[in-house]
Amino acid sequence: MPEASANIGVVGLAVMGSNLARNLASREGNTVAIFNRSYEKTETLVSEHPEAGFLPAQSYREFADSLQKPRTAIIMVKAGRPTDAVIDSLLEVFEPGDIIVDGGNAYFPDTIRREKTVRETGVNFVGAGISGGEEGALTGPSIMPGGSDESWVTLGPILKSIAAVAEGEPCVTHVGHDGAGHFVKMVHNGIEYADMQLIAEAYDLIRRGTGKTPAEIADIFAEWNRGELESYLIEITAEVLRQVDAATGQPLVDVILDQAGAKGTGAWTVQTALSLGVPVSGIAEATFARSLSSHPEQRAAAAALPGPDEAFTVAPEDVDAFIEDVRLALYASKIVAYSQGFDEIRAGAAEYDWNIDLGAISKIWRGGCIIRAQFLNRIADAYQAEPDLPVLMTAPYFAEALTRGQAAWRRVVIAAAQAGIPAPAFSSSLSYYDGIRADRLPAALVQGQRDFFGAHTYKRIDKEGTFHTQWSGDRTEIEAEDTH
Repeated sequence: MPEASANIGVVGLAVMGSNLARNLASREGNTVAIFNRSYEKTETLVSEHPEAGFLPAQSYREFADSLQKPRTAIIMVKAGRPTDAVIDSLLEVFEPGDIIVDGGNAYFPDTIRREKTVRETGVNFVGAGISGGEEGALTGPSIMPGGSDESWVTLGPILKSIAAVAEGEPCVTHVGHDGAGHFVKMVHNGIEYADMQLIAEAYDLIRRGTGKTPAEIADIFAEWNRGELESYLIEITAEVLRQVDAATGQPLVDVILDQAGAKGTGAWTVQTALSLGVPVSGIAEATFARSLSSHPEQRAAAAALPGPDEAFTVAPEDVDAFIEDVRLALYASKIVAYSQGFDEIRAGAAEYDWNIDLGAISKIWRGGCIIRAQFLNRIADAYQAEPDLPVLMTAPYFAEALTRGQAAWRRVVIAAAQAGIPAPAFSSSLSYYDGIRADRLPAALVQGQRDFFGAHTYKRIDKEGTFHTQWSGDRTEIEAEDTH
């Protein structure tokens, strides 16, 4: 029987799991037990990193026996059936009060289901979103754990020991119960989709409009990264654009196939937003843009469709002004993406009875995660000043930024449309901005149409009640029973 001396264990030793285990082992006070279905990976990790002092296990029983009580294990395996299989195996050797943490990219309804099932055994189940990729797992990720208050007592200090640190604060907080952690991670990834698409559209507009090379555009992004757009994604965009392909001597971006992949979290974010009735148009268009890019047969068939008569070229004397317009449009659209994402988190919290602190979420995204950015501090300030802020972009800082940038934003969207350059995230973000600030929307006509063909009824602006016009009769209006 191994001595129960590990305070934390990791199951699943692919790159993410191995790096997380190494991160845990490098922090004072942690002793890490490790287990992998293939013991060969376990042996490799132990031999390559003897300094970690790992406690390797060849079976789930040996793994459980090496853990101090309450036993705490983080699962880092593929989402879906592999995760369920590991949970079932751990439940055979764990006891009431022990803690199982799923650190993968699980769909939050699966986490809700798993938490309910595992809770019946007396074991705590925690769905924890972990952002930062392979590097973050090793050096300090942003962590979004759900689960019970009881589990957080044990798990909190361990996760705080490995999380990224931003302005002296660990980038981890107890998000809420059952599926809250994976829900917030899902929305984080959705915002990430929008952010990346907006940056890509900015690059495309500058390149096509000014003829600048990728290396020259890299310098522009590097300059932007020293201002209000400072973020990890802007930083790495400059690095990608500077990279030269060794085989061809061309910019790497020019030899990469223009078909973007996706792992599902963007689609989950959009699907969930639809079910919650929350518009996340920027995230949706970013997700659809990846889908569009991945249909080369359709793109080839549509290549003969007509476009603008003249190529889009910015006059040399206007290049600097155009680039500044794109920067302002990018920042404005980015504000919309985050505002929509936080709307979805708030709606999800209401739907699933999670007490999610939006300001705390913005703080744990300041370091470690892919969407870390300077202006997350501004989001935290906004929610600190007004915890029930109904629309994030109405906070004074963001309202001022949108006011300052909206003329440029409109010019960029007009230029893209006239030039035939797709800018779906820029365009949809501007439409959302105009829609949410409108005094009156054409939804009134939609309600009239719905009442005409389906007797769905409508409300009036001048009196209480629900009404229906007898369209197939004498077209008089009658008061109808409110079925909504």
